[in-house]
Amino acid sequence: MSTPTDLHQHAWPEPFLAALSARTDGPRTRVEADGSWRLLLPGEPACALGECEIDLHRREGALFAAGLDRALLVPPLAIGVDGLEPDDARQLLISWHEGVLAHGGPFGVWAAVPSRDPQPRDLRLALSRGAVGLALPAAALADADALERFGPVLEELARADRPLFVHPGAPAGGAAAGRPDDAPWWPALGDYTGQLLRAWATWLDRGHRAHPTLRVAFAALAGGGALMLERLAARGGPVELARSEHIAYETSSFGPRTIAAAAQSVGADRLAFGSDRPVVAPEEQHVPVVAGIDPVRLASVAAGRLLGDAASPAAPEATPGTGRAPVVAVAA
Repeated sequence: MSTPTDLHQHAWPEPFLAALSARTDGPRTRVEADGSWRLLLPGEPACALGECEIDLHRREGALFAAGLDRALLVPPLAIGVDGLEPDDARQLLISWHEGVLAHGGPFGVWAAVPSRDPQPRDLRLALSRGAVGLALPAAALADADALERFGPVLEELARADRPLFVHPGAPAGGAAAGRPDDAPWWPALGDYTGQLLRAWATWLDRGHRAHPTLRVAFAALAGGGALMLERLAARGGPVELARSEHIAYETSSFGPRTIAAAAQSVGADRLAFGSDRPVVAPEEQHVPVVAGIDPVRLASVAAGRLLGDAASPAAPEATPGTGRAPVVAVAA
């Protein structure tokens, strides 16, 4: 049995927060008099970042209590860091990876690359220094032009036999897209799901043909795509590809009833547990109990197939003379 894994968590390590605080435009951060951090995005009110988002030590106990041995941290794609000017994006992603990889423990890391200048060399370096695979914003798979732009990076990922994780990116039009009076939940329902569903459909249509060996996981059940196979079949779409071993559907934000329906649609062993902690319900870090699906199976089978050789973490090499794992950057 593969390592029980949470494919989808987030973290805001101190080096990354410090790098954001040096910016004059959003996304940026500021530190308050009490030592707490706030995130500032264009056109949005300042958002407080809690200790659970910054201090990974606070999460380890909850991870193990949930019967999980590992969690994979996703870069902050939803605030658009990857979409900044390439040099800015590259340096911010370096600071994020340095912070999370330095922590080690049960936390693995997804790599990211600057979306305006996606270079295979950045991915190669990230993988060589510990990343399990590549996380891309859903816009990277939105259409044929996007697939062509990211093609060299995806080819490099396939050569390395590492997986792709597709996550929502910043809303179209920037981090502040939408109306200032939109409800806090609106982007997650009105924007992110649409991004993911479009990326999934584009992958079924042309992405898989361009990269047939690449293993891909889509966050949040591919924006509901995992539930749409009957509609896909009615329109003559590739239902068997949607159920293939090359595609996994991560479960964050969904509960037992929807996960059970997705299992009937794509198969239980195509579902991979992800929590989206601490964005979603940080006080409840358990694998959902779904009728007919053992929680260990939900957290292990698809994740093990997706991650391949990266499914079980290698012990980090210690820095000579310190006994500590080295701090790692992802780009030069």
